[in-house]
Amino acid sequence: MHETLHLLAKTDFPPLARAALTTLQVNLGYRCNQSCLHCHVNASPQRTEMMDGETVDLVLAVLRARRIETLDLTGGAPELNEHFRRLVQAARALGVKVIDRCNLTILSEPGQEGLAEFLAGQGVEVVASLPCYSVANVDRQRGDGVFERSIAGLQALNALGYGADGSGLTLNLVYNPQGPALPPPQVALEADYKRELGEHFGIRFNQLFALTNMPIQRFGSTLVSKGTFQTYMQLLKSAYRPENLGTVMCNSMLSVDYQGDLYDCDFNQMLGLHARLHGKGQPHLRDLLANDAAGERIRVADHCYGCTAGQGSSCGGALDAKAA
Repeated sequence: MHETLHLLAKTDFPPLARAALTTLQVNLGYRCNQSCLHCHVNASPQRTEMMDGETVDLVLAVLRARRIETLDLTGGAPELNEHFRRLVQAARALGVKVIDRCNLTILSEPGQEGLAEFLAGQGVEVVASLPCYSVANVDRQRGDGVFERSIAGLQALNALGYGADGSGLTLNLVYNPQGPALPPPQVALEADYKRELGEHFGIRFNQLFALTNMPIQRFGSTLVSKGTFQTYMQLLKSAYRPENLGTVMCNSMLSVDYQGDLYDCDFNQMLGLHARLHGKGQPHLRDLLANDAAGERIRVADHCYGCTAGQGSSCGGALDAKAA
């Protein structure tokens, strides 16, 4: 695995400071039932890092103390954490919106029986990764049989009301490019997804999020191996749009790793770039119990160009609807 932080640390990316903290994105662990080529977390079935119950309780305490609006759960496959369902139930009882970043195949994994029904019963918003509506492209990126299992997962969610008008159950899909290229315009691609998935499989969903691949971890290492890292970085920098700075996700979010350490975003977490909080160089969830994060300087590096290139990219998809 080629490290990329030394290639990204020296940067001319503009300075940023956080506004009000509204979202806590919590990585419940790096274990996953898949090993995707574009994965910036380097997640796999072999990873063992998982958030423990004490840290999960601390997440809930911070939600209360800071009156966080949204809890965004990610991994790996967040559902593989033994405390996943307890955390979801407790957060929903607090009135917090919960997002589950789901790879869809987890819905049919042994031991996950009733997961789809649980998510629907709790009113959890599902953000499901489906890198293409083509079986060949998905299986090439994620492994044989993944597309078929993903379609079955989407159909199971649809059967529970996800994606249906008026159901209150939101189902969004995520697209990542196959290689070192910017994602195509999100609005047009969403129309293609809805047409193809609807006509061939009867699937409905709310929105498509088109995300830029970040030059870190597994994807970044692949770029280095192929000698295309600098070419990809030049692509991101040449497509930089300063108007996207105001809506990048780190403006209102903090990322939490499985040990409870704080980062400005999930990508910084994977690079080991801790957030700054009232002078602390390695802040922890417990520091949020008494201190707000508003106004703190956000740590930036060259990978931040990935969030501001072209139509922009965030955990909620394109930043610029007009460009999309």
